[in-house]
Amino acid sequence: MPDPNKPDPNKPDPNVPDNPNVPDTILDNAKLVIVAERSSEIAAKVLVNVLADEKIRAVAVGGFTAGFRAEAPGWVQVKVFEGDAERARTIISEIKQVP
Repeated sequence: MPDPNKPDPNKPDPNVPDNPNVPDTILDNAKLVIVAERSSEIAAKVLVNVLADEKIRAVAVGGFTAGFRAEAPGWVQVKVFEGDAERARTIISEIKQVP
């Protein structure tokens, strides 16, 4: 008998946003998690684009305060759906960072 606490590998993962079988209501309640922070909006957008190439939806948040545009120092956060976080972190860790 299958373990009810483990996801069925034959069923679509509701945490994967590109899954056409996922109702919008699940995505509305999906949790975004921070997978990286960068000091500039440009550096964060590079990560967003790299993740998009790997079919992971990502968003850069906080660009307005980064770079002192709002006269307050800040970091730009890169966020993804919780179900994609582990894979996103792995991909990001493989990218060489330039200081």
